[in-house]
Amino acid sequence: MARYTGPKTKRSRAIGEQIFAGTGTAASKAFEKKKYAPGQHGVTRKRKQRSDYAIQLNEKQKAKYTYGLLERQFRNLFDKASRAKGVTGEVLLQLLEARLDNVVFRLGIAPTRRAARQLVTHKHILVNGVLTNIPSVSLKVGDVVSVRNKSRALIAITDSIAGRRNEARKFSWLEWNSEKMEATFLDFPEKEAIPEKINEQLIVELYSK
Repeated sequence: MARYTGPKTKRSRAIGEQIFAGTGTAASKAFEKKKYAPGQHGVTRKRKQRSDYAIQLNEKQKAKYTYGLLERQFRNLFDKASRAKGVTGEVLLQLLEARLDNVVFRLGIAPTRRAARQLVTHKHILVNGVLTNIPSVSLKVGDVVSVRNKSRALIAITDSIAGRRNEARKFSWLEWNSEKMEATFLDFPEKEAIPEKINEQLIVELYSK
């Protein structure tokens, strides 16, 4: 599975925001200590006034790394959003949220999106009762995501759920059943309900050039 494996803190510092989900992780703690640009003179160097293109590119990079997509994956998802009904930028965010790995993370089954992708690829997650090992699967309204019976006692999963016990309740588009360790994807979320602060219009402007 192709994915970004480079230094997470350095990438966050270059963009100017903590973009890798997982409060309390080593990457987030390191970012809090060094909220300046990477490089030898990063702490004293002033950020130059950026061009419109640089701002748009930075926003796209932020979205791409936040959700853990590579360039081609992100572009393909944007093309899909541009062909769909509705406002392209909002549809793009909804498609990102509907990815299986993101939903597993949102539910609290995994502490980070990277960990969620591992759970999916290692065959611990079912979609509508069918074993699914493709993190990029796009969920549809009514789909049921669940933890495989044999995997419910895994320490990685039980610890994550215990630590993020109320996580799934934050998202109105997901209905979590803790006893069954399953959730229903009720609807695509409204832009205002998505916690990530991504200016999707800048991404649309970038790809429209």
